[in-house]
Amino acid sequence: MTENKPKMDVNIGGLILSNPVIAASGTFGFGREYSKYTDLNKIGAISVKALTLEPRQGNKPPRIAETPGGILNSVGLQNPGVRAFIKDEIPFLRKFDTAIIANIAGNTLEDYCEMAEILSREDIDAVELNVSCPNVKKGCMSFGNTTAGITEITKEVRKHLRKPLIVKLTPNVTDIKEIALAAEAEGADAISLINTLYGMAIDIHRKRPILANNFGGLSGPAVKPIALRMVYEVSKAVKVPVIGMGGITTGDDAVEFMLAGATAIMVGTANFVNPTACVEVEKGIENYLSMYNINDVNDIIGILELN
Repeated sequence: MTENKPKMDVNIGGLILSNPVIAASGTFGFGREYSKYTDLNKIGAISVKALTLEPRQGNKPPRIAETPGGILNSVGLQNPGVRAFIKDEIPFLRKFDTAIIANIAGNTLEDYCEMAEILSREDIDAVELNVSCPNVKKGCMSFGNTTAGITEITKEVRKHLRKPLIVKLTPNVTDIKEIALAAEAEGADAISLINTLYGMAIDIHRKRPILANNFGGLSGPAVKPIALRMVYEVSKAVKVPVIGMGGITTGDDAVEFMLAGATAIMVGTANFVNPTACVEVEKGIENYLSMYNINDVNDIIGILELN
């Protein structure tokens, strides 16, 4: 065992985090909701619930369905809008020693660019670009489904943003490496992946989908093997830092992602069943480092050896 606490800080495209654990967007609200149950000071960063330019009510219920090893969600980006976030949530989050990452979503390129311009002037640490949203001007295909789409949105948002830019990739593509390389080429400071996998669940008695919106995004432990493979592939393809997520529940899960090439990790669905999951994952990483007498968490990033 190491005598001293391992060095845990990591660098995400110029953003220094006190440790590599980030609360994933959409699963941690704005931090306020979890602050009574866990110490936000011990979390490297919080990626807040996806923000849109104007408030959104989201989809009609039911919009969450449990599945074996995970959940399906079709919440529909319910949020108070970017201006309410700036007024009400940033001052609260600044009470804690954790980085603030604003996740932004929209249905037009103009929405993204306007939010990037607004947030550049505010007291946040980085922006995470949610490219899984449908582009209403181009047949509602996701911005992140093609290299052309990811190239356009990353390039334009980069022009308006004066903060570190993290591009969050959808796994619902043929070759995620090509998508990641396109985002990197247009100025992404880091890549985060994976967002949810597209799926559905059916009520066999009603003979209808369980979700009111029919389809939803699958997350949780069930997606972890897919996420690990994609994080490994992307980390080998790009030079910018990679943030891995998808089914991380324990410190051991997090270590797998870091060995595969992730500089930091995000904890998502686990927060729904364990509000202290982020802090426990961070402690689990520390325990692993101490077990193998590793003094710096950065020393395990990408050292996986294939058989």
